[in-house]
Amino acid sequence: MLRDLRITEIFYSLQGEARTVGWPTVFVRLTGCPLRCRYCDTTYAFHGGERLSVEGVLEKVSDYSPRFVTVTGGEPLAQPAVLPLLRGLCDRGYEVSLETSGALPTHDVDPRVAVVLDLKTPGSGESARNAYANIERLRAIDQVKFVITNADDYEWSRGIVEKYDLAGRCDVLFSPVHDGLAPRDLADWILRDRLPVRFQIQLHKVLWGDVRGR
Repeated sequence: MLRDLRITEIFYSLQGEARTVGWPTVFVRLTGCPLRCRYCDTTYAFHGGERLSVEGVLEKVSDYSPRFVTVTGGEPLAQPAVLPLLRGLCDRGYEVSLETSGALPTHDVDPRVAVVLDLKTPGSGESARNAYANIERLRAIDQVKFVITNADDYEWSRGIVEKYDLAGRCDVLFSPVHDGLAPRDLADWILRDRLPVRFQIQLHKVLWGDVRGR
């Protein structure tokens, strides 16, 4: 049904990434993803989950009385009912962000939602799936994220930032793969090239490691 969703988890934690990093946030993690990134840290969200109505998800979110809500996955846009969920969250006055792989179109997302577009680097193994038409829809409230696995990924990402003038559209986030690329190496490259991007690490992993629901 259009107003049913398959949900892996709903939990309350600190936002570990993006513009609202550090803020207490409710996370709604949807089940399922058409991509298989090599470094994926949420493979448990590929299958299973609990079926809930949009109204049921909204009720669970309200229990936390949050200011910020992040809808993530998996790939949230793979489930059509995520669109009325996003509208419902915005209607209730939450500051809502959507974390999406960038492989599916964002044109129907409620304009009040801040889209965090995770463009896939070659190191992910899924860069061919990037839907570059989404870039034309980016606004100042949105963000573009690149997960960097090595120097080749960095150069590729740098080229995409320049080709599409991403820094002129919205915030651009560069993250090293957790337990992969040394964060200091990525920081040094950004400073060396004076790249107009925001360096970030996954705060939640610094605090809690790979504990699920954090």
